[in-house]
Amino acid sequence: MVTIKLMHAKLHRIRVTEANRHYVGSITIDQELLEKVGIIPLEEVEIVNINNGKRWSTYVLPGLAGSGQICPNGGGALLCKQGDTLIIWANEHCDRSEVMRTGHRARVLIADENNQVREVFYQTLIPNGETLDYNGHETANGKQLTNSQVKVGV
Repeated sequence: MVTIKLMHAKLHRIRVTEANRHYVGSITIDQELLEKVGIIPLEEVEIVNINNGKRWSTYVLPGLAGSGQICPNGGGALLCKQGDTLIIWANEHCDRSEVMRTGHRARVLIADENNQVREVFYQTLIPNGETLDYNGHETANGKQLTNSQVKVGV
């Protein structure tokens, strides 16, 4: 079995509401945002600060639902400041042959300036014979919103 790591959830353009150095690691994220993309508490996430290019990984703690809270804690707090814009994503290990057979779907949330949901959509890999079709912007009902379908040979 060959495993590959694929993104399964992403919070795009999330703004830091506070940074708490005096906490033992992690990032606290509004529980509602986590639920919208399927990230669970204690799951490892990757983070990039698009204001300064700094990257790190840590685990997630749930914050108050609906609060918009995004609070890097511990060492992560040194890599950003209030108001910085982050991209946060979670990966999962998948069996490559299973992905080729059944495809893959990742949920993406784009936030507004107050960390409220602007849009949620899927990025999908759809089996097509010996290749996968990549769709970069699909709604929950399967409607493709952009013309971004690309064949990926494997």
